[in-house]
Amino acid sequence: MSSGILGTALTGLMAFQRAMQTGSNNVANVNTEGYSRQSTNMESAPTTFSNGNYVGNGVNVTNVTRSYDQFISNNIRTASSSLGEADRFQTMSKQVDNLMANPETGMNNAMASFFKAAHGVATDPTSIPARTVLVSEVSSLATQFNNVSAQLNNFAAQNNANMQTSIDNVNNYAQNIIDLNAKISAVTRGGGTQFPNELLDQRDQLLAKLSENIDTSVFVRADGAVDVFIGQGQALISGNSRQILALQNSTTDVMHKTVVMKASPSANGFDVSNQFSSGSLAGAMKFRDQVLDPAQRQLGVVAAGVAKLTNEIHTQGIDLKGNQGKDLFSFEPSEVMIYGDLGNQGGAVNVTIDTATINNLHPSDYRLDYNLGAYTLTRLSDNTKVPLPTGGLPTTVEGMTITETEIPVGAASFTIRPTFNLAQNMRAVVTSADEIAAAQVGGDSGDNTNALALAKLETNATLRDGKTFSETYQQLVSQVGSSTNAATVSLSAQKALYNNATEARANFAGVNLDEEAANLIRYQNAYQAASQVVSISKSMFDTLISAVR
Repeated sequence: MSSGILGTALTGLMAFQRAMQTGSNNVANVNTEGYSRQSTNMESAPTTFSNGNYVGNGVNVTNVTRSYDQFISNNIRTASSSLGEADRFQTMSKQVDNLMANPETGMNNAMASFFKAAHGVATDPTSIPARTVLVSEVSSLATQFNNVSAQLNNFAAQNNANMQTSIDNVNNYAQNIIDLNAKISAVTRGGGTQFPNELLDQRDQLLAKLSENIDTSVFVRADGAVDVFIGQGQALISGNSRQILALQNSTTDVMHKTVVMKASPSANGFDVSNQFSSGSLAGAMKFRDQVLDPAQRQLGVVAAGVAKLTNEIHTQGIDLKGNQGKDLFSFEPSEVMIYGDLGNQGGAVNVTIDTATINNLHPSDYRLDYNLGAYTLTRLSDNTKVPLPTGGLPTTVEGMTITETEIPVGAASFTIRPTFNLAQNMRAVVTSADEIAAAQVGGDSGDNTNALALAKLETNATLRDGKTFSETYQQLVSQVGSSTNAATVSLSAQKALYNNATEARANFAGVNLDEEAANLIRYQNAYQAASQVVSISKSMFDTLISAVR
């Protein structure tokens, strides 16, 4: 650009034209999600020393920058992640709460109807209709336990699908961020001072969406690319390379998924399930571990109590044909699920629920380890070591009878799930009215001793902490309800924090049409003034030319 009044005026024209173009772009993107307001940065052009003075040479446009604050962006990602976790946890917990607390879909009505039918037989032990009602209620009670457990399994399947959706989102967003990293690095100019603003906005949007699914931290490189770390510092994105997340089946339960990180779909991954603290993926795992699985186990405790204790009483009586009473309920295909680790060197154990100590039965899974001829038992709900007798197995502990059926050759480990599958495996055994054992041994057909003992079970404190069946189930309802209520409060708080974060960004980086209109008028006036200088410069030049003709 030539110096002098004309050259100076032309720099102003170009600068103010660029400023109006930037303002026009801001106005056009006022409703574009994630767009950051842009500004034209100007500085005085280098001066020229002439005739003993430094003379200005106009203005230069140094950069077009976007309104960006790293602290605000970090807040948005953190708020998005916390909101994603709270929303997923509350949504799923509410479904379990609605199932358990509703008398029609929960267990309260079914258990009440069963014991009401038992009272009916105790009142009139020879009544075939009363006995028929009890047979029907036995079947209905088992079916209701099955239905509630099946619904919890449906929630587990839904939760697994949610986890897979979050995993897919993370992998897709990560790939898109890598693609943008490459584009941004390729077009960055000025030694890392001039960046493509639109691409940066797009990447910030993807980072925020990524954070909705999993907690992230971001490091910006000198070339404009970003590294993304998830959880407790695992590198998801490093420049133009990335890891992928995948779901993997647990060895003890195909419905229980673990999250693994690996370099490629075919590579072996390492478990990162316990590394996340926020995001929808963490919310899904938190729901499973803190609400869903404990509910299934606690429901199993109630099922075990009802089945085992009613069986114990019923088998002590005689039916209408004078036969010894048989079990009212059974558990099929098995009573207690046991899973041996893949690395076990032989060995097998058998576990049953012990009726005599059922009041010690915990709603927990256990790990039984064998090493150097000795067994150790760990309650997994709180990682407590459970003392075993010096003689080892067989033993009865915490409502279970554990028996060794095959001695391990070397070290071995077994996962014991004493209550998790009981509700879904519960089955009715009696099928006819004459099989109801209402009388005690030696009693006549009108004896109601055994039926009365069966009916009294409703109010007996037979389970843990001296609770009845109904109280134990109500404890489950209360626990789920408390978790759901806390989740609702947390969700409301996280929504407020997220709204505050997005509002802060809108105030800082959003387009204000009034402000843009004022700037456009200001730059228009400046452009017109510079044009006037050009016109004056032309007149002066014409006058000079005329003078020397």
